Amino acid sequence: MNAFQWLNLARHGESTGNVAFGATRGTDAEETGIPERDADIPLSETGRRQAEALGRRLAALPEDERPTAVLSSPFLRALDTARIALAQTPYAASGGLEPRVDERLRDRDQGAFEGLTHVGIRRRFPDEAARLARVGKFYYRPPGGESWTDLALRLRAFYRDLAAEEPGGRVLVVAHDAIIVMSRYLVEELSEREVLAIEKEPVANASLSRWRGDGRAMRAVTYNDRSHLDEAPATTVPDASASS
Repeated sequence: MNAFQWLNLARHGESTGNVAFGATRGTDAEETGIPERDADIPLSETGRRQAEALGRRLAALPEDERPTAVLSSPFLRALDTARIALAQTPYAASGGLEPRVDERLRDRDQGAFEGLTHVGIRRRFPDEAARLARVGKFYYRPPGGESWTDLALRLRAFYRDLAAEEPGGRVLVVAHDAIIVMSRYLVEELSEREVLAIEKEPVANASLSRWRGDGRAMRAVTYNDRSHLDEAPATTVPDASASS
């Protein structure tokens, strides 16, 4: 994980799914009411404005810090964020920088829990809710879904391959909150306890996290930076409901 000059991670802008899930908080609803499959959830209008603000933040980077490669989750909300953000950057227009999709950056698969709220999971899957409480969210895998450690496995492979393709590069990854948290787990070689403490602070939509490489290790520069979003605020909610 020390092969990059700069590693930048951005969460997608606010999605219509974020809005729908946020509306269920404090209610008795068992379902989120999101009609699309997870991969097809689009950005909200606020999310599009946030993506533009993220792009302006990237455009303001010094020339020797600007991304030389952009990788995105294939999910619509992330890929559109990457495209909208890059459209705000003059170096993308002149150099033809385009996001490359990698399926290993997709959001965590919730399996049978997809579309359910925390209330819905407890009511419809009481045995699984009890198992989650016993195993803990780091290792728990919902039926047909993925655990946080499953994310770590596919991200290790992703970063290994990317380091071989972009040695010494300046990389931007646009993905999801869980991907950003688990990337930090890998980059900073954190423990389960440390990463779960970090995960308690939600990763803001269109926030930017940055690490700089010195040839030996990646050093954190900023995490969950949302200073560029003052003009486009929104309520931060997780990408998915289950055990998040």
